Amino acid sequence: MPPLPPVLGARRAPTDQPGDTAPDDRGAFDDTLGDAALHTARAALAQGRRQAARSLLLHTGDDWDRRGHCLTVLAQEPYAAAWADDWLHAEPGSADAATLYALAQVQRALRGKEEPDRARAACADAAALAPADPTPWLGLLLLARTLGPEHEALGVFAELRRRHPEHHHAHHLLLARLAERPSAGRGAEDHEVYDLAELAAAEAPADSPLALLPVVAHAERHRVLVAAGLAPADPAARGHWSGPRARRILRAGFDWWLEWEHDEHPRRHVDLNHLAFALSCAGRPAEAAALFQRIGRHATPAPWSCLHHRDPLAAFHAARARALGH
Repeated sequence: MPPLPPVLGARRAPTDQPGDTAPDDRGAFDDTLGDAALHTARAALAQGRRQAARSLLLHTGDDWDRRGHCLTVLAQEPYAAAWADDWLHAEPGSADAATLYALAQVQRALRGKEEPDRARAACADAAALAPADPTPWLGLLLLARTLGPEHEALGVFAELRRRHPEHHHAHHLLLARLAERPSAGRGAEDHEVYDLAELAAAEAPADSPLALLPVVAHAERHRVLVAAGLAPADPAARGHWSGPRARRILRAGFDWWLEWEHDEHPRRHVDLNHLAFALSCAGRPAEAAALFQRIGRHATPAPWSCLHHRDPLAAFHAARARALGH
């Protein structure tokens, strides 16, 4: 088994607005996570108009976390590959068009509508056009996380980290994959994904959202155990969030959030949902309520999909209602 690549922290963009509830009123998850410009660009792209997406990607510059978030969301549109292909024909050599096309092909491959090797080739083409950009490698990591062997995921993560050691989405994908390793007879709170997550959090700058990776790792292990039939879907039923390690990481995670709550990281709601989920499962409703107030309507599929006995959006609303006393 190849050694785990070293992991480093992530810097954080400065502020968030309290009670950010720029909502999705459709009763569904909003993948834009409250990014109004991304929401506009996605709607325009769905109509075949690429100028808003072109402008959005131009202005992301080397904010690699936001660029990855924007391109991943845009690529999920059903006709994104076709629109990106038209864009490439109109602007040959456009790294933005090539990367959108590559990530759209990745999404198609993940849905079983494209050959993974074609998606990998599209990512390689995009990487050649923009060697410093980690986003084509994010596409490869999305493929490797689901469709490739572990050594492929580790190798891609290492290449991505060379370009952006602080990549938020990449760390989450790697933890999700490594959480699926067999525990090799270890105890419930003794799995190597916990060690990796705690190492990343410890090496991260004090204001880094990677501080919450241990919480993410704990949720990922719960997902794996439930899927394997080794644990009940209800985390409280097996004390998953009540052991010494779980209590320690929850205390550290909540304390971090209290001090650094003005984050504008593009994927901040992913972190806040993980912390709200963990606090809810640990039976700490007052602290969970503070998180739910911050999240507003920006639920994310993970970690609520850990609760296999119900729809993840329903699980989010039920936990929020309990915490807020509704």
